[in-house]
Amino acid sequence: MTPNNPVQIGSVRCGRGQDLLLIAGPCVLQRETSLEIAVRLVEIVRDFKTRGEGLQFVFKGSFDKANRTSANSWRGPGLDEGLRILAEIKEATGAPVTTDIHETIQAERVAEVVDLIQIPAFLARQTDLLAAAAGTGKPVHVKKGQFMAPKDMERVVEKLLAFGCANVLLGERGTFFGYGALVNDFRSLVIMRQIGVPVVFDATHSVQRPSAGDGVSSGDREFVAPLARAAVATGIDALFLETHFDPSKSPSDGPNMLPLDELPGLLETVLKIRKAVSEQ
Repeated sequence: MTPNNPVQIGSVRCGRGQDLLLIAGPCVLQRETSLEIAVRLVEIVRDFKTRGEGLQFVFKGSFDKANRTSANSWRGPGLDEGLRILAEIKEATGAPVTTDIHETIQAERVAEVVDLIQIPAFLARQTDLLAAAAGTGKPVHVKKGQFMAPKDMERVVEKLLAFGCANVLLGERGTFFGYGALVNDFRSLVIMRQIGVPVVFDATHSVQRPSAGDGVSSGDREFVAPLARAAVATGIDALFLETHFDPSKSPSDGPNMLPLDELPGLLETVLKIRKAVSEQ
């Protein structure tokens, strides 16, 4: 078996010869705001499409942030409520949806709702979790571990193929550098694309400063746009962004989130860059 490229995710296709895919949403699902954010994201993407711009969309939201810095941090609405919120978003907007899993027992339940299963970076090497995700028959997006070289992700793809999943996306979200900071080596985007699968750049977690806050992760939001522009220039297939109407009110990862009203301007720029690169 060889990996599929492009990969079908619900109604959209990500990968070789396809329009740029935007995977976006809040860090953690909230009953109060997630549907409203999803509706606005769909409106933004639809506006670009009406102008003839090539852009696709998958909504992302987490039901549980299982690797929070502090035991006192709010983790999310939980599996049952989180899946209800995702199902409502999918029905209301028609957009494909994705979320992350942390335990093997979550895979089948999550697959009943989502179009794409995400494996967090810290768990990229967990064989049983990859096997469970592959067993659902859904496409799987694995974020490269902050502790892994990009070439090592070839073994992750080999595992998923061995477990029957040929629909694989690999994500880049930065590498540990010193203490409390991440750095991006843009060679990794090229190297992972050479594995033969679509590659996603996570522009918001790449600016995260783990444990740099008072018992929480901090981040440098001002670097989201320049990193996104640079990543698109390398030829990525999808751009991952966490966003919120007011990131200061997000219960998780607010400092590295992009304010939703800044998203259209960034997308306009990256689409121009992508067009320029494709014409070379």
